[in-house]
Amino acid sequence: MRAAGIREFGAPVELLELPEPRAPRPDEVLIDVRAGGMGNWDEIARTGGWDLGVRPPMALGVEAAGVVAAVGDQVDGVRVGDRVTAHSLPLREQGAWAERYIAAAEHVAAVPPDVPFDVAAALPVPALTADQTIGDALGVRPGETVLVNGAGGVTGGMLVQLAAHRGATVLATAGPDSADRLAALGAATVLDYHQPDWPKQVRALTQGGVDAAANAARAGSIQAIRAVRDRGRLATITSDPPAPERDITIREVYVAPDGSRLSRLVQLLAEGELTISVGERFPLEQGAAALARVGHGAPGSAVVLRPGPVI
Repeated sequence: MRAAGIREFGAPVELLELPEPRAPRPDEVLIDVRAGGMGNWDEIARTGGWDLGVRPPMALGVEAAGVVAAVGDQVDGVRVGDRVTAHSLPLREQGAWAERYIAAAEHVAAVPPDVPFDVAAALPVPALTADQTIGDALGVRPGETVLVNGAGGVTGGMLVQLAAHRGATVLATAGPDSADRLAALGAATVLDYHQPDWPKQVRALTQGGVDAAANAARAGSIQAIRAVRDRGRLATITSDPPAPERDITIREVYVAPDGSRLSRLVQLLAEGELTISVGERFPLEQGAAALARVGHGAPGSAVVLRPGPVI
């Protein structure tokens, strides 16, 4: 089986020939991969900073979309031939940057025919992260003001969309080239993060600070908390929680696989309530080049790997 992965932690991504996957266990689904998603979290996994449950030599990747090839004998609701997407950890055998991928059935979501595999592959980690941040960690309610710090990336755009979907007024920070796109995604105000006084601007616009803040900017939570009102809430997805102050509730968010939640997010995508842009597509042979492009392509655009030809 062809795969993009590493021979040891810290090694460059390369094309690997790995054994064919075993038959799925009772609670597993074997997916013929059409596209694998990627993000900055994959660089953390490549260097050994994120334990995926297996060790090199291994395929990387924690999200993929494709067609079900086989199911375990205790799997309900998923059949051979179904179009699906999944974020499944710990890895059952190999990562998702491969021709075939084994996922836990409870982590799999159906994909409607009108949703392209590339889009379905890029959705799971950003969408689940954003939904768990906005819904669980922050508990955003209609009418609240929400800051998304570092909204220019794929996950940042999801945070904006899901906060707006819940009826919040969204303020976002990003580069100037992302302002129009984020406004279209639901941000009422987009501030240039290059301006050092942007937290002060947020407090002025909201008469004292936002009710809740989602930080998606590396080392950005220290600034973000300055834009939160007393006794507000802050959640960060970048493992950099600030010191407590002003009775603000602070939470860290680490994405968790959740097939039923992912199913709801795929439905929102299919209905046009959510959108995700795929900017670049690479074959497995160019896995290293693809990973290097994450965060360096068009703002807010995802990168995907395809086991088959890139057309």
